[in-house]
Amino acid sequence: MKKMSDMVAGIDLGTTNSEIAAFVNGKVEVLGPEADRMLPSCVGLSPAGALLVGREARHQQLLYPHLTIRSIKRKMGSTEAVKVGDKEFTPQEISSLILRRMVEWAQDALHQPIGKAVITVPAYFSDAQRNATREAGELAGLEVVRILNEPTAASLAYGFGDAAHHTALVYDLGGGTFDVSIVSVEGDVTEVLASHGNNQLGGDDFDNLLLARLEREFQSQYGIDLEHGHPVARARLWWAAEEAKKKLSFEPYVRVREEALVSENGKPLNLDVELSRLEYEEMVRPLIESTLDSVSLALSDARKGPSDIDAILLVGGSTRTPLIYRRLQELTGLAPRQDVHPDLCVALGAGVLASRLAGHDVERVLVDVSPFSFGPSYLGERGGFPYSHCYHPIIYRNTPLPVTRTESYATAHPYQTSVRIAIYQGEDDDALKNLLVGDFCVEGLRPTREPNEVLCRMRLDVDGILHVTAIEKETGKSKHVTITRALQEKSPSEMASAREQLILEDAHGVSQEAESEPEEKATTDLPQALEMVKEACDLVEQSKRQLGALHSEDQQEAIELHERIDRAIRSNDAEALSKASAELRELLFFVEGR
Repeated sequence: MKKMSDMVAGIDLGTTNSEIAAFVNGKVEVLGPEADRMLPSCVGLSPAGALLVGREARHQQLLYPHLTIRSIKRKMGSTEAVKVGDKEFTPQEISSLILRRMVEWAQDALHQPIGKAVITVPAYFSDAQRNATREAGELAGLEVVRILNEPTAASLAYGFGDAAHHTALVYDLGGGTFDVSIVSVEGDVTEVLASHGNNQLGGDDFDNLLLARLEREFQSQYGIDLEHGHPVARARLWWAAEEAKKKLSFEPYVRVREEALVSENGKPLNLDVELSRLEYEEMVRPLIESTLDSVSLALSDARKGPSDIDAILLVGGSTRTPLIYRRLQELTGLAPRQDVHPDLCVALGAGVLASRLAGHDVERVLVDVSPFSFGPSYLGERGGFPYSHCYHPIIYRNTPLPVTRTESYATAHPYQTSVRIAIYQGEDDDALKNLLVGDFCVEGLRPTREPNEVLCRMRLDVDGILHVTAIEKETGKSKHVTITRALQEKSPSEMASAREQLILEDAHGVSQEAESEPEEKATTDLPQALEMVKEACDLVEQSKRQLGALHSEDQQEAIELHERIDRAIRSNDAEALSKASAELRELLFFVEGR
């Protein structure tokens, strides 16, 4: 490969957002003044005639659609002129304005000029579309040294760290388009085997579904249809819908509050509505299922099956929707990789190639990720029976840092006023097979007959410090704990000690932040309590193995005894534990003797 001495940038010229990356301080970085380092792919003129590029243009698109151009990428390669006010532009000219602004961003960050670039395009782009992209770069003052397929860029960003052959599925759901590609990767060579998609489907469609939901809510409350005659109110709701979509990728609920959307007879009308992730995912499910049809078609065109895929690479911010992760895993049996920022990975991959062309030795993108998964234990089911140590991560291994995510759980019993939050590190769905890294107790919950919802929020920062907060959803009552050694490897003795401590806490109902019961109330010493709990758990497991051979009446009695044993352990009731264990032992003896 010929090496260049000039600075070469990698550019993702996207339908909805665009990014620029370059080699900085020994690694590839996405550059830009914005916090998210993404430039909205919008160009417009203000009502006063000033040129607007990026966020300023996007802010006015719903108010002044005739003065704003977005999604120009869809017109690349055509001869169609686009009008902005009373002026006409070619698609290449509009794209060049976006490219020029990104180059300005990078030059401000690097304090040196950029004259060369690698620009990415979808794998399905025709020669005319690729030539138009190259022309846009030239109009922006760039020498376009390479046009790079987006799935190839994604594979460069994720990297595989070896020269072996890999087959990857690149699932790219951007703001305005969707495509999936099957790529073959071997060393530095990446080949696109097949692509399929829908250039009229993207995250914007998710936003529009949420917008329609908010408009219906407002109309049901006030009888006013915001779609007609209320452009400012509708613009505000559109922004609120987009923010709600982003938050629902990490939170189980989001509250949308918009004050004084419109006025009626001088009275301001407000919107205050809570949306759940479950409701949102049901809205977008048909769209997600249609993308899975494209996945199946791409696999078929590449003559591959799910078992032939080594990795699933996620591209585009909308891929953070948890339903997408779950459905891809169900379809292929593989957990999609999450170790590169999905919004930035195409730009980062373009930056990798650009850096190599400039003579830098870059193997892959370097990012801070969590080496472990973290989550709480909870009461669920294992093998069709209640189990109080189920585990499902909130933060997954290889998630880029920092990260904050929240999940919802429910109290196990009616009128429960306290809950113990035990945090684990590991991958097994049985919490007892993972490592307990910390726990605490939230007390003073509302004593409700129905299950009381408790949110568990986890934040893992770049220093490896895990911040955990449990929040009673209805009241906001919360408790927080900080775990400073969350990312440190534990020795075998530390792991054994942590597991033993868990069993002791199950027997005594204590936590590191809850006050201990007075010593005189203890009726069982620790070794005896430990042995009782172990024997009871063994007995329950033995019973579960025999359930299939029991009559229905005996099955029901056994299940009730399992629940009594679990409650006794949780409430530190040695007498109840002993009695329930004896009854279960007697039932099993009677059944085995028949």
